Amino acid sequence: MGWVSDDRASWLACHILPHEPALRAWLRHKRVVDLDVDDIVQETYARLAALDTVSNIREPKRYLFQTAYSIIAAHFRRSRVVSISVTADLDQLGLMAPEASPEEEIIHRDELRELGVALASLPSACRQAFTLRRVSGLSQRETAEKLHISEKTVEKYMAKSVELLMETFGRGGKVMPRASRNKKVLIVANDKTEKPGS
Repeated sequence: MGWVSDDRASWLACHILPHEPALRAWLRHKRVVDLDVDDIVQETYARLAALDTVSNIREPKRYLFQTAYSIIAAHFRRSRVVSISVTADLDQLGLMAPEASPEEEIIHRDELRELGVALASLPSACRQAFTLRRVSGLSQRETAEKLHISEKTVEKYMAKSVELLMETFGRGGKVMPRASRNKKVLIVANDKTEKPGS
């Protein structure tokens, strides 16, 4: 796990350690294939120890269980196994995040719609690579195999996708017309050519 500060060790001992028996009981009940309970607990502690800050964690028990759940979910994604019972059990324990208010749901729905529009605006090859890597959770190699391209090409498509998405969301989700960009470049070019002494 590496070096852990005294403050973080104290926080883990005070806020997380008391909930470890309940976490272990829940994990034993899950019987996750190819994952040992001790490994999940160890990875959970490692992730909590590696956090930049814990000051924003209001409910440590919930955070502990959700961290363990994310480890299991990542394992399921990698092994292509889907388990609905894991989600149901978290819900029964009352450990799921509180439901969003109607206003928050509208905001989240709008954000998803904007993200969908942004993804749809990506060039086809970039969109396919980005979706396979970030939405489906495939590795770079798996994405390359699925698209019948090299891993280097996947890397280039991902870089281009991220660049385009950053441009879009850097402007508040508004897509800038191409003509405006070209006009801006021409103005800069003209400024350079008209400088005295050039």
